[in-house]
Amino acid sequence: MHTHTNWANGDDFPEMAAAWYRDHGYNFVVLTEHNVLSQGKRWMAVRDLDAKANTDVMAPYRQRFGDSWVETRGGAVRLKPFDEFSPLLDNAGSFLLIPGEEITDKAANGLDIHMNASNLSEPVKPCSGSTVTETIARNFAAVQESAQRTGREILVAVNHPNYKWGVTAQDLASVPELRFFEVWNGVTDDNDPGDASHPSTDDIWDQANALRMAKGAPPLFALANDDSHNYHGNNPRAVPGRAWEMVRSRWLTPESILRAMKDGDFYASTGVTLKEVAFDRSSRRLSLAIEAPTGETFITRFIGVRAGQGKGEVFAEVRGDHPAYTVRDGELYVRAVVISSAATDVPSSEFKYKRAWTQPVGWQQARE
Repeated sequence: MHTHTNWANGDDFPEMAAAWYRDHGYNFVVLTEHNVLSQGKRWMAVRDLDAKANTDVMAPYRQRFGDSWVETRGGAVRLKPFDEFSPLLDNAGSFLLIPGEEITDKAANGLDIHMNASNLSEPVKPCSGSTVTETIARNFAAVQESAQRTGREILVAVNHPNYKWGVTAQDLASVPELRFFEVWNGVTDDNDPGDASHPSTDDIWDQANALRMAKGAPPLFALANDDSHNYHGNNPRAVPGRAWEMVRSRWLTPESILRAMKDGDFYASTGVTLKEVAFDRSSRRLSLAIEAPTGETFITRFIGVRAGQGKGEVFAEVRGDHPAYTVRDGELYVRAVVISSAATDVPSSEFKYKRAWTQPVGWQQARE
């Protein structure tokens, strides 16, 4: 749900990026260029694309899609728009491309705010404010206005809050309409683990949720995404295959996928697969069934916030492939982080092992 191509600062054609995901078993991909949708006519100099990728981009492009598809003139190549290349890759019931935009902005105080809007039909111009909170609120409102006017189901998320240390837990808590943020971003230098002076994005999640729930707002749900830019194997900074969403959606349509996510019926992963995520509201018990390849072991941390506390706490740590936890009185919610003993298939310098993050549950009853 966070990808870039030659339409912005990625280093390959959108067809090639989408084909990578389809070839590797993904069911849907959202293309999210910086402040633009891949619409209209655009020609780019081949030498500039080669320089950006530090390799020959045309040979694999021609090999994959053929000379009849690739359009060149005078040393330039035409970038195909979304409506032209998506029918080439979409496959009913198995693969779907969804248009999106990374609204890339700065607040008046100079701090960076990036927000993804999935399933847009028109670009949304950044709407800067004097503070990060105001900028998030204005951009969120602009997307909601577009969604209402165009009749689209659109999901909005704040990306990589620790990128340049731009977004705090207080910022995420101050816009109650916002429901999504990235707890993990595959780019290697966006500071997801935090440092001595800044909390990790995992800690930010619970800090923001503690503030939100104290104000009567629902908790944030979390995404994990590649933020892919580099597709040629010669730059490991922002490669595909590091993180994704697993959504329990009846139909492979943008509306069904995004509605399921808005209901919290998904989890984020860097390689752990959950066969089941179930929460029994009457018993307040969260149960997981983990797909366990031979030789792979798992630790699940059940994390939440207690009433009156301002940060997250590990309520329990359970080993095995069928962990469960029952929410107790005074606990506002629980979420699970499953950590595998196996390394991720696509290495990341920020965290070595496969993980999965489930969404907060039990919070509805805590608010009733």
